[in-house]
Amino acid sequence: MRREVMFYTRGAGGAANCKVCPRLCNIPPGKRGFCRVRENREGTLYATNYGECSSYALDPIEKKPLYHFYPGSFIFSLGTVGCNLRCGFCQNWQIAHEDPPTTYLSPRRAVELTLQQKERGYPCVGLAYTYSEPFMWYEYVYDTAKLAREAGLKNVLVTNGYVNEEPLRDLLPYIDAMNVDVKAFTDKFYRTTCAGRLDPVLRTVETSHGHCHIEITTLLVTGLNDSPEEIESLVDWLAGLDPEIPLHFSRYFPNYKMDLPPTPLETLQRAREIARRKLRYVYIGNAPQLGASSTLCPGCREVLVNREGYQVRVGKLAEGACAGCGEKISVVM
Repeated sequence: MRREVMFYTRGAGGAANCKVCPRLCNIPPGKRGFCRVRENREGTLYATNYGECSSYALDPIEKKPLYHFYPGSFIFSLGTVGCNLRCGFCQNWQIAHEDPPTTYLSPRRAVELTLQQKERGYPCVGLAYTYSEPFMWYEYVYDTAKLAREAGLKNVLVTNGYVNEEPLRDLLPYIDAMNVDVKAFTDKFYRTTCAGRLDPVLRTVETSHGHCHIEITTLLVTGLNDSPEEIESLVDWLAGLDPEIPLHFSRYFPNYKMDLPPTPLETLQRAREIARRKLRYVYIGNAPQLGASSTLCPGCREVLVNREGYQVRVGKLAEGACAGCGEKISVVM
């Protein structure tokens, strides 16, 4: 199914100027934008992936990763094809940059399937738009999120944050939580490794903070974005915004077009040590041997949420505070 794009203008010679993301693609008739899913048909710009799901599943909320948003719960996750970045290490390249089979799922049906999970007894809090870039599924996410909100469900974005401010602000009233992938803290990395820019991503985080729950993920790619100086810059920016925002460092493994060696464990540990000087909650993903996925009280260091893989046990948390010492804990429950 196709649907007319919400943010674009018509240009000279039948061109369509997409306004959803910072690329501002000028798309001639019969062509598609950089994302591969927005097509100009006789001067009208359409989202060709509207409702087209490449995959959907009931996931642990920690898989997003969201550690401070209904810990231990589940979320109905769905994704599509297409992306507006070209990261050489893409972990979902089969759906972001290839053409996998898709199944049509209307917004209403997506909400119905989510409610069915609750009826079956799963602690399912809502929907997550994930797997590929949800802002390249903008119209579908917008329509589905409105219906989900009416049904009392939560909406979660797992995103690269590469979106323009107007579309972001229009969607934010329906979004409850976001995990934003800040891929590095230099514009050079974004330009050479992801074919994008850093500033729009930082603006997305800054704009969204205060409107919904936010967590940040940074995949540390060996030798490219893992220096202590760059980690310190990332941490300084995030701490200046809000030291309560959880930060997830994730271990890189060779994937897609990149064959650098996996992130050394000592690099991940060093990054966490740097971040914990200014941030209250810092986690490490893709490295269970480091044991850095449980939530500790910043005051007394008591384990509040114990995580072993996706096995989660919520412990001494009482009304948003540590039951042991009374320290206020930034967690949505």
